[in-house]
Amino acid sequence: MERLQKIIANSGYCSRRKAEELINAGKVKVNGEIVTSLGSKASYSDTIIINGVTLKLEPKEYVLLYKPRGVVSSAHDDKGRKTVVDIIDSENRLYPVGRLDYDTSGVILLTNDGELTNLLIHPSHEVEKVYVAKIDAVVDPNLVKSLSNGVIIDGKKTGRAKVKIKKIDKKKKSSLIELTIYEGRNHQVKKMFEAIGYKVSKLKREKFAGLTLAGLTSGEYRHLNIKEVKTLYAVAKK
Repeated sequence: MERLQKIIANSGYCSRRKAEELINAGKVKVNGEIVTSLGSKASYSDTIIINGVTLKLEPKEYVLLYKPRGVVSSAHDDKGRKTVVDIIDSENRLYPVGRLDYDTSGVILLTNDGELTNLLIHPSHEVEKVYVAKIDAVVDPNLVKSLSNGVIIDGKKTGRAKVKIKKIDKKKKSSLIELTIYEGRNHQVKKMFEAIGYKVSKLKREKFAGLTLAGLTSGEYRHLNIKEVKTLYAVAKK
């Protein structure tokens, strides 16, 4: 037996918080009875109906995708562009955990585990994300390293970060910078570099919550094993 809101979240229907709102509003039935108590429990074999629709309890699926550039990090796109979900061959309703910009490549996790998704994207859990940015300029090392102390973007200072200069090519007038952050603000990496006067020409996320692109090429994906899923829960709850 599990708390009803947890079962709903685990189904991928919505977040646990939204599930609690639905329960409080009397929108959820368990085996034909309306349930309004957040302490109520149910089993995965029970018939759960939300707003007249029977909840489909899918088996949990966890997919690590090497997202290519030119793909949208969402389940649907109103402009008809290719999405990360289009790449995955699955009968389950998978959703990306967080987002990567349309022109950004790299690690992205897709799952129908609502609880894990909420843990990984919650700001207070400070899940590690490692990016490599290409700058079409010879950067000032001292200026770039100042990113570790935080910069102001959208009127708010960014949190702690780690900066590593991977390469500076004076002939080609380009630089590769590795940036590790623990937030998930909109276009954060690009805006951080813009704050110190540099424009990112190419961006790749090489690591997310300990997951890497090892063994994958752009557009390829693989399923996580049980050990990796348990590790993700441990990282998210740390």
